[in-house]
Amino acid sequence: MPSAKVLIVEDSASLALGYAAQLEDAGHEVSLCETLSEARRSLSSDAFNVVLLDLQLPDGDGLTLFDALSTSKGHPSVIVVTADGSLNRAIAAMRLGAYDFLVKPVSGTRLLSTVNNAAEQTGRAEPEVITHSVAEGDEDTFHGFIGKSPAMKAVFRTIESVADSKATVFVTGESGTGKEVTAEAIHSASKRRSGPFVAINCGAIPENLLESELFGHVKGAFTGAVENRIGAAKAADGGTLFLDEICEMELKLQVKLLRFLQTGMIQRVGSSAAEPVNVRIVCATNRNPEREVAEGRFREDLYYRLNVIPISLPALRERGDDIPLIASRLAEQIAVEEGRKFSGFTKASEVHLQQHDWPGNVRELQNSLRRGIITGSGSKIEFSEFSQQAARATHVSAPLFATAHNDFSPEPTQEPRNAAVADFTGMSLEQVERLAIEQAIARSSGNIVQAARSLGVSPSTIYRKLDRWSG
Repeated sequence: MPSAKVLIVEDSASLALGYAAQLEDAGHEVSLCETLSEARRSLSSDAFNVVLLDLQLPDGDGLTLFDALSTSKGHPSVIVVTADGSLNRAIAAMRLGAYDFLVKPVSGTRLLSTVNNAAEQTGRAEPEVITHSVAEGDEDTFHGFIGKSPAMKAVFRTIESVADSKATVFVTGESGTGKEVTAEAIHSASKRRSGPFVAINCGAIPENLLESELFGHVKGAFTGAVENRIGAAKAADGGTLFLDEICEMELKLQVKLLRFLQTGMIQRVGSSAAEPVNVRIVCATNRNPEREVAEGRFREDLYYRLNVIPISLPALRERGDDIPLIASRLAEQIAVEEGRKFSGFTKASEVHLQQHDWPGNVRELQNSLRRGIITGSGSKIEFSEFSQQAARATHVSAPLFATAHNDFSPEPTQEPRNAAVADFTGMSLEQVERLAIEQAIARSSGNIVQAARSLGVSPSTIYRKLDRWSG
């Protein structure tokens, strides 16, 4: 790649000269500063592509340099260099706009890879055309989202402000709140939007295959590895890698993910060679990650490395007037897909939209609308029509619940002595599974979260199956 102008702000002469030698050998032009005051003078008089910034400097905190960086020539990318004990401060720097951070001691390979990527990102700078700005406007769409409630506008502003950083983003929220839409929005709002967006669901892939799916493998690495596979991380090179349901990842693989985040290098299963990868990481979970850490299911060091930019998505019930707006937009789309007419909602349905808790959030709303459009008799959606159908289904399926509840529920109850035995004769396993799920939903009066709890599965599992069956 073309040489970059790098400013090293480091008061340790031995470290500064070591960094400079490695960068100059790679063809970069390097300037050195020992103090904040020298760095400010350099930034005001010269344009740099990259600033390598130590946080502990003789005349103050390196974080204070970010004020000067905002008005400096060239708008350089900042790479923070920190000791292990200053990790929280490095994360604070990422939130201020730093491109990445390195933990001392820094390997030469990692230093060059990070500087090259940062310089490339700076060189890729282009006039911004923000077509979905939500700072003060009245737009009700934003990179795949529908809504303009205060809670969502706060989310949109965060996405806009962090889009061009390399800082990892940790998205939390209930199932169905739009975590993957958030990741896609971050990608499409960033300078990486021309690169690939790759999503991988850590909870949907068996543990023994997840490492291969994430980092790739070489032919013959294990039984069934009949060809080389690059893996999701390499496939996302130059773009964004979205790790959904990150808290489902097995502890052994969490160690390897942490190493990847620290070094920027991947190692395919069955290979001894390391490969550099330049990706932006966005991850998500519908669990409480701090509880997962406290209970030993998620590594604390990995959590802090991932949780640089936290985004908490509000539940649908917390979004006020967004609910009828989303319902109308989705209903219009679904009606077109199903070849039906849609002219609005009945008065009772409008009340239902606002008063229902929507525990499954937007995904539950979408499935409810599809049911209403498919089963409705007119062009206006009447929620009561399929609510009554659900009630009838509950009555019809009561004998099955009496026998099936103890098989699936994590909290068994006493089974009635004279409970009827369900007859599955002639049904395939998939049909039995569908029947059990549909009846669990009916028994829970349409509450997907409660139905999932009674079956001992994740709500996302039920939603994925409903989406497949409705298609």
